[in-house]
Formats: sequence, C-alpha cells, structure tokens
Amino acid sequence: MSSEANPPADTAASTGRRTSPKALLALLPTVARYKGRLIAALAALTLAAAATLVVPVAVRLMIDDGFSAQSTGNVNRYFGAMILVVAVLALASGARYYLVNTLGERVVADLRAAVFKHLSGLDASFFDSARIGELLSRLTADTTQLKAAFGASASVALRNFFMFVGAVALMVYTSPKLSAFVLIAIPIIVLPLYAAGRAVKTRSRAAQDTLAEASAYAAENLGAVRVMQAFGAEAATNARFAAAVESSYDAARLAVLARGVVTTIAIFLAFASVVVVLWLGAHDVLAGRMTGGLLSQFVLYAVLGAGALGELSQVWNEISAAAGAAGRIGELLAVKPKIVAPQPVAVLPSPPRGAIRFDHVDFTYPSRPDAPALRDLSFTVAPGETVAIVGPSGAGKSTIFQLLLRFYDPVSGRIELDGVDIKTADPAELRRRISLVPQEPVIFATSFADNIRYGEPEASEAAVEAAAKKAAAQDFIAATSQGYETKIGERGVTLSGGERQRLAIARAILRQSPVLLLDEATSALDAASEGLVQHALEELKHGRTTLVIAHRLATVLSADRILVLDAGRIVEEGTHQSLVAKDGLYAKLARMQFETGAQALSGAQDAAAE
Repeated sequence: MSSEANPPADTAASTGRRTSPKALLALLPTVARYKGRLIAALAALTLAAAATLVVPVAVRLMIDDGFSAQSTGNVNRYFGAMILVVAVLALASGARYYLVNTLGERVVADLRAAVFKHLSGLDASFFDSARIGELLSRLTADTTQLKAAFGASASVALRNFFMFVGAVALMVYTSPKLSAFVLIAIPIIVLPLYAAGRAVKTRSRAAQDTLAEASAYAAENLGAVRVMQAFGAEAATNARFAAAVESSYDAARLAVLARGVVTTIAIFLAFASVVVVLWLGAHDVLAGRMTGGLLSQFVLYAVLGAGALGELSQVWNEISAAAGAAGRIGELLAVKPKIVAPQPVAVLPSPPRGAIRFDHVDFTYPSRPDAPALRDLSFTVAPGETVAIVGPSGAGKSTIFQLLLRFYDPVSGRIELDGVDIKTADPAELRRRISLVPQEPVIFATSFADNIRYGEPEASEAAVEAAAKKAAAQDFIAATSQGYETKIGERGVTLSGGERQRLAIARAILRQSPVLLLDEATSALDAASEGLVQHALEELKHGRTTLVIAHRLATVLSADRILVLDAGRIVEEGTHQSLVAKDGLYAKLARMQFETGAQALSGAQDAAAE
C-alpha cells in the first residue's frame, strides 16, 4: 500500500520519531484567523513587560536619591509612581492571560473540528487499517497538548522573551562591563538547553504514542464489553490494559525526567551567573566605580533576565512536547483521500432513473492484495428492476455494494449509474441517490427520530413517523417513555437485533433514493416482523432499482433476476425456477437450505409430539 493508504496511526512506525518545533508553524494559519485578538495580546504583553522593566529604575532612584531627610517628597513620589506601575502591570497581565488563553482555546477548537472533518472525508481504505481509539487520542489528547502550547505556554514564552530582551538591553545600558560577563554566560546556558531539548522531544513523542496505543486498546475493548464479559476475559483484558498504561507512564516519566534535568541545569546556570555578576559589582561599589543604586538596578535586571531565561527553558520543553503532538496531527492531516470529486465533475442526470452497469470490473482490497474480490464482473440492472445477489461467503457480494457506493474504485473496468461513470461524478451526489440497509445496522446514541432522519436531517416529524410505520417500527418506539424522542443506548445496545434492523430500514425508506441496496435486510427479524417488513420493502421497491444480497434464498424468490457469484465471478443468472432447473451452484445452495429447514421443522414437530 502507498503512504496515502497507510494511516499514520501506526505507532510502531512513529514511536520515537523526532519532530521539529517547526511542526507548530503549520498551525499558524489557524492562529492568523484571529489577528485582532493576537495583536491585542501582544500589546498587553508589551505593556506588562515594560511596566516590569521600569521597577529597577525606581529602585535605583530611591536608593541613590531617596534615603535622606531632604528627600521625603521624592520618596512619596517614587512610591506613588510604583503603585501606578503595579496597577498597569496587573491590568496588562490580566488582559494578556485572558487574550492568549482564549486564543489557545479557540485555535484548538478550530483544529479539532478540522481534524474531525478531515477524518470524515477519508476513504474506506484508510479505516481498513486505522485504529479508531488512536485516532480519538489524536483528536483529544494531542490537541489538548497543543492548547497548552498556544495558550499558557505561548503567553509565558512571549512574556519572558520580551522580559529577557528588555532586561539584557537595559543591563547593557546600565553597565556595559558587567553585561559582558552576563552575555558570555548566555551561550553556556542556551547550548545545553538546545541539545537537551532534542531528548525531550523524542521522549515526549514516545509518551504520546504509547498513550494513544493504550487509548486505542481501551476503546476497542469497551466497545465490546459484553463479549469480554461473556467470555470471562476481564482479568486478561485488565492486565493487558494495565501493562499498556504502565508503558505509557514509563515513557511519560522519562519525558518528565528529561524536562526536569534541563530545567535544573538552566536555573542553576542562570542564577549562578547572577551571583558572579553581583560579586563583581560589589567590588566596583567598594572601589567607587558605581553607586549602590546602580548596582541594585543592574542586579534586578540580571535577575529578571535570568528568571526569564529559566522560564523560557521550561516553555521550550513544553513546546518540544507540543511539537510532537503537532507532528502527529500533521501526519494525519497529510493523508489525502483517494475517493474525491474529479475536476471537472460529471453531472448525474435528473430526474434519476437508477440504471446500473458493471463493465468488466476487477477489484482487490488494498489490505489483501493477493486475494482478488471481483474478477471481470459484468452485469446490468434496469431502472426499477429487483436483482438478488447470492453465493457462498467470500464470493464478492458485499464488495459490489462497496464499489457502487464508491468506497473504493475498481482496479480495472467501469461502473455506471444512469450512464455516467461513477468515478467522474461527485461521490456525495452519487451516494445521495443510494439508500443502504446493511446487515449489521449502525444505531447512534441519539433519539429514535434522529436515528431515522440520519440521512435526511431536515425531514419532518410526520415523515419520520410514516417511515417508521412502513418499517414496522412504530409499535416498539411508541411503547417507550418518550416515544420518538427516547434516547437509545450507544450502538443501540438496548434494542433487539430486529428492532435495530427495522430502524435501519426506516432510515432507508425516509431517504427515498432511486437505488436501494439491501444487505440481508431481514436477517435479524422474527417471523412476524419479517412479514411486516417484507411487505414494507415490497412497497418501497416500486419505482426503485433494488439490489438484494441474501444468504437466505427464501427472501429472494420474488426477485426479477438472481445473480449467482462464486470467487468474484457471475457463474449463473436467472430466476429461482430457471436456476433450480439448471442444477448448478444455486440449486445446490437451495437444496442445502430448504432441506435443512425442512429437517429442522420435522424435528421440532416430532419433539412437540413427544
């Protein structure tokens, strides 16, 4: 498979991969949408930094000019000015905190929406090998990591960058000689931080990948909790998840250890340089080469600069971790869907007719390149015709539906709807003309009404109820506490198999598409419900082109034609009577089913008689 088909969710390949902080630059267009808020935040940052940098000047003036009997007025003015500076600092800091953090929240909200939209547009081959739990980890945990980078971390980084630059500039202005010693120390501090930051990035990436692996395992098993409990697999599952969590903890611990070491080194070097400078300055004061106030001003600037540099080292660690998250999200966004609308797009005819044609179609699933699913398949379906597709498991029946819905493109050959090659049409417009009732219906954790109108969100209540009645779902819906507004459990776990199937049929009835695909649509129904639904489906088929996949041959006896598939090829075609008369594969399947059913009925009657 190509890189486009393989999802980047493969943690085995990505664990430990180095990610440059440049990965964060790819997110800047999202930030740029909010220029006004960004400019206001920068203005608040600048004002807060400037107010902080004024404090050492006031301290120098008080030390050199304020402590005398004649300077009481000056002291009062200096302290009054200090209160004003503190007020400005407080207001600017509060504004900075609000603006930057809300900007981070806004950016991450937009990013999550963009990632989900991107995922929903990827083709089926991506999800054949992707792990949903790991994708959810990227959508939640990784974006949360980015929220810190674009929110609090960005605020701290910008504030300390301004403080550092301003403090260094004013240090040089205050004492070029002492500043020279400080500036010499800066490379000694920064270079180890840069080198150690690479280790932090690698370990942070490993921690994020192992967390995603644990999340994927949890999602998979919680989604099948009844199966897990039915097989008594709780202990083994818990042990495996605990091992995955422990692995995630170990990776996170190593990442935190790396950050701690970097922070320790940075703070020690930064403040040790301040101590050395203070020692040198003290000798200059004793020698009369500078005043005590001037030394105090310089030391305060040195402390502010050192503190800012220490804070920047911690922020660098957080940015390194966020770069890993950004890299993972960037890899996901870089996956391009293979099934897209071509340019120019072919327009499907209106009104639709529902004519279907497969012309020498060959297809192999990307995940199984050595096992062709369809081989030189050709058939046509006239508008309004009902065609059943039967055959043994693995014959390629469901693959026909997958290709007609254009979840995949054939390796060779051509598929047409109303005379238009579906590869040249817009996939969204194509799918609007098709209603699907799958063998395993998907039910969402919303209300009955929302589940029925899933494909037609603007449908009225009357239309929803009419579709439910035709699908024989009205009675069990009305029996619930809130009727159509009753919330269903996730995946419809509170419903029987037949009830889930009838909801899926109601959904297809409401859609009113010209092409209807029924994949074992009545397989989960009891005899009474099957009769009701079959009657509804017969009405639904009028004026629609219908393809029916069935293992139970009794459900396709009324089809206009039956296609018999074996190993991806059509081996027989005709009506039920003509195919039985041929005594081929279909006749063999029919004998197996009907004789088995007769034997079962006879056995039940004998048991009842006894």
